Amino acid sequence: EVQLVESGGGLVQAGGSLRLSCTVSGIPLDHLARRWFRQAPGKEREGVACTSSIGDSVLYKDSVEGRFTISSDTAMNTIYLQMNNLKPEDAAVYYCVADPGDWCFSAGPGATAYWGQGTQVIVSA
Repeated sequence: EVQLVESGGGLVQAGGSLRLSCTVSGIPLDHLARRWFRQAPGKEREGVACTSSIGDSVLYKDSVEGRFTISSDTAMNTIYLQMNNLKPEDAAVYYCVADPGDWCFSAGPGATAYWGQGTQVIVSA
Protein backbone atom coordinates (compact mmCIF):
# COMPACT_ATOMS: atom_id res chain seq x y z
CA GLU A 1 0.00 0.00 0.00
CA VAL A 2 1.31 3.41 -0.96
CA GLN A 3 1.22 6.02 1.79
CA LEU A 4 2.28 9.64 1.90
CA VAL A 5 2.46 11.23 5.33
CA GLU A 6 3.03 14.96 5.69
CA SER A 7 4.50 16.65 8.74
CA GLY A 8 5.98 19.97 9.72
CA GLY A 9 2.91 22.14 9.62
CA GLY A 10 1.95 24.43 12.45
CA LEU A 11 1.54 28.00 13.54
CA VAL A 12 4.09 30.57 12.46
CA GLN A 13 4.23 34.35 12.45
CA ALA A 14 4.24 36.22 9.17
CA GLY A 15 7.79 36.42 7.88
CA GLY A 16 8.70 33.13 9.49
CA SER A 17 9.66 29.80 7.95
CA LEU A 18 8.48 26.22 8.00
CA ARG A 19 9.73 23.07 6.33
CA LEU A 20 7.13 20.53 5.38
CA SER A 21 8.12 16.90 4.96
CA CYS A 22 6.30 14.13 3.15
CA THR A 23 7.45 10.60 3.83
CA VAL A 24 6.51 8.17 1.08
CA SER A 25 6.19 4.43 1.65
CA GLY A 26 5.18 1.61 -0.63
CA ILE A 27 6.69 3.08 -3.79
CA PRO A 28 10.12 4.54 -4.55
CA LEU A 29 10.23 8.18 -5.54
CA ASP A 30 12.41 7.42 -8.53
CA HIS A 31 10.64 8.34 -11.75
CA LEU A 32 7.82 10.11 -9.89
CA ALA A 33 7.11 13.81 -10.06
CA ARG A 34 6.93 15.44 -6.61
CA ARG A 35 4.27 18.05 -5.97
CA TRP A 36 2.79 20.18 -3.22
CA PHE A 37 -0.76 21.50 -3.29
CA ARG A 38 -2.66 23.60 -0.78
CA GLN A 39 -6.25 24.39 0.01
CA ALA A 40 -7.46 27.24 2.17
CA PRO A 41 -10.98 27.28 3.66
CA GLY A 42 -13.54 28.26 1.05
CA LYS A 43 -11.00 28.22 -1.76
CA GLU A 44 -10.10 25.78 -4.49
CA ARG A 45 -7.10 23.54 -4.18
CA GLU A 46 -4.08 25.01 -5.94
CA GLY A 47 -0.71 23.77 -7.02
CA VAL A 48 2.20 25.27 -5.13
CA ALA A 49 5.31 23.56 -6.39
CA CYS A 50 6.36 20.68 -8.56
CA THR A 51 9.53 19.01 -9.73
CA SER A 52 10.06 16.03 -11.97
CA SER A 53 12.25 13.20 -10.72
CA ILE A 54 15.37 14.50 -12.44
CA GLY A 55 14.55 18.17 -12.13
CA ASP A 56 14.06 18.85 -15.82
CA SER A 57 10.56 20.14 -15.15
CA VAL A 58 10.03 22.55 -12.26
CA LEU A 59 6.99 24.70 -11.60
CA TYR A 60 6.08 27.12 -8.82
CA LYS A 61 2.94 29.12 -8.20
CA ASP A 62 3.78 32.73 -9.00
CA SER A 63 3.01 34.00 -5.53
CA VAL A 64 5.45 31.59 -3.84
CA GLU A 65 8.32 31.68 -6.32
CA GLY A 66 11.47 32.86 -4.59
CA ARG A 67 10.04 32.04 -1.15
CA PHE A 68 9.27 28.31 -1.41
CA THR A 69 11.62 25.55 -2.50
CA ILE A 70 10.64 21.98 -3.32
CA SER A 71 13.23 19.27 -2.87
CA SER A 72 13.44 15.58 -2.18
CA ASP A 73 15.72 12.92 -0.79
CA THR A 74 15.34 9.66 -2.67
CA ALA A 75 17.40 7.78 -0.09
CA MET A 76 14.87 8.81 2.55
CA ASN A 77 11.98 8.64 0.05
CA THR A 78 10.87 12.02 1.31
CA ILE A 79 9.63 15.20 -0.35
CA TYR A 80 10.21 18.59 1.26
CA LEU A 81 8.79 22.07 0.93
CA GLN A 82 10.88 24.82 2.47
CA MET A 83 8.68 27.86 3.01
CA ASN A 84 10.30 31.18 3.87
CA ASN A 85 8.89 34.65 4.43
CA LEU A 86 5.45 33.19 5.03
CA LYS A 87 2.45 35.41 4.56
CA PRO A 88 -1.07 35.12 6.00
CA GLU A 89 -2.34 34.19 2.55
CA ASP A 90 -0.10 31.10 2.61
CA ALA A 91 -2.25 29.61 5.38
CA ALA A 92 -3.86 26.39 4.15
CA VAL A 93 -3.78 22.65 4.40
CA TYR A 94 -0.79 21.48 2.38
CA TYR A 95 -0.81 18.17 0.53
CA CYS A 96 2.06 16.30 -1.04
CA VAL A 97 1.70 14.28 -4.20
CA ALA A 98 3.80 11.62 -5.89
CA ASP A 99 2.87 11.46 -9.55
CA PRO A 100 3.80 8.64 -11.96
CA GLY A 101 3.31 11.17 -14.72
CA ASP A 102 6.86 12.37 -14.27
CA TRP A 103 6.38 15.93 -15.51
CA CYS A 104 5.02 19.16 -14.07
CA PHE A 105 1.97 19.58 -16.24
CA SER A 106 0.19 22.81 -15.36
CA ALA A 107 -3.11 20.95 -15.45
CA GLY A 108 -2.03 19.03 -12.38
CA PRO A 109 -1.25 15.44 -11.54
CA GLY A 110 -2.82 12.50 -13.28
CA ALA A 111 -5.50 10.22 -11.92
CA THR A 112 -2.88 7.69 -10.83
CA ALA A 113 -1.09 10.12 -8.54
CA TYR A 114 -0.75 9.40 -4.85
CA TRP A 115 -1.85 11.99 -2.30
CA GLY A 116 -1.10 12.58 1.34
CA GLN A 117 -3.67 13.49 3.97
CA GLY A 118 -2.43 17.02 4.49
CA THR A 119 -0.79 19.14 7.13
CA GLN A 120 -2.12 22.49 8.33
CA VAL A 121 -0.15 25.69 8.08
CA ILE A 122 -1.39 28.72 9.99
CA VAL A 123 0.27 32.08 9.52
CA SER A 124 -0.49 34.84 11.99
CA ALA A 125 -0.23 38.46 10.91
